[in-house]
Amino acid sequence: MKRKNHALPTDVPALQALVLQQQTLVAQQQATIASLHDDLNARKAEIDRLLAQLAKLRRLYFGRSSEKAERQIVQLEHRLEELLTEDKAQSARVDDPAVPPALRPSPVRRPLPAHLPREERCLEPQEPACPACGGDLKPLGEDVSEQLELIKSAFKVIKTRRKKKACARCDVIVQAPAP
Repeated sequence: MKRKNHALPTDVPALQALVLQQQTLVAQQQATIASLHDDLNARKAEIDRLLAQLAKLRRLYFGRSSEKAERQIVQLEHRLEELLTEDKAQSARVDDPAVPPALRPSPVRRPLPAHLPREERCLEPQEPACPACGGDLKPLGEDVSEQLELIKSAFKVIKTRRKKKACARCDVIVQAPAP
């Protein structure tokens, strides 16, 4: 409740009542904030616990083939999704301009680890000459892609280079199809 200075009562008992009312309101708001902080900390702890359990199950899952471990992983992922959507819904309800909205990090694909063994394949275009005019093809560049392959519980990176060639006469670009 906001009052302008000229609208305040001038007698002491009315001012004391107004101060008590404001103190009660502040105490209620502080209790609400403390309750929300406790709830938020409990949710964060639950999310951290589920993430740790999920990571442990994934490590176990990649070591052996088990339908039970796979079911547990799926159940944990669903529970984690539920908690995250509840948190988003809760944060959407709070209209506090002092708290900035949560920024979702954009997914970034990291390069595959360098310590993994690599197998390199080079794919040349199938056509020896330009398919449009029959002219000679000259090297233009290459596209490089990496795939992660699991072989008997071991990882290996397959690096595929697809050579690009361009026609010297008509500038048509030729390249092998992606694997």
